[in-house]
Amino acid sequence: MTAAPLVVTLLLDEAAQARFDDLRRRHFPPERNHLAAHVTLFHALPSERSAEVLRDVSRATARAPFPVAVTRVRFLGRGVAYDLAAPELDALRAELAAAWAPWLTPQDSRRFAAHVTVQNKVDPERARALHAELAAAPPLPDATATGVAVWRYLGGPWEAVAASPLRGD
Repeated sequence: MTAAPLVVTLLLDEAAQARFDDLRRRHFPPERNHLAAHVTLFHALPSERSAEVLRDVSRATARAPFPVAVTRVRFLGRGVAYDLAAPELDALRAELAAAWAPWLTPQDSRRFAAHVTVQNKVDPERARALHAELAAAPPLPDATATGVAVWRYLGGPWEAVAASPLRGD
């Protein structure tokens, strides 16, 4: 039996988190919605490397909190997400990816596209309708990145391992 992999996410300011959580609560299938809204930086890191992951996250979060633009609503085929963009986010993710390159899965080795999924695993027509509704709505305000969290994936729900705030050392 393999140990549960680690998931690494970006933390957002409380107001942005509340907005995304509300959208996810309203539009994600309830039977599949085990998590708060999140920005996944890495999907599956080896748990036996947890000490190194935590050390590297602590180093990477020495930077100051930074703005994150909510750039567009994206249709996922069977769901909807909000795309996010920030040069600082790309730099943070690239720094961690370089440190963990030997352990990255194919999914985590691909080009990074920051997003928050607010609907997934629904009928494509339902997803198209939500995409049209959200795309026609006023854009969401930008967010602020406030930290990085490490989680243990438990086959649906996640268990919190650590959260490291952006400190601006």
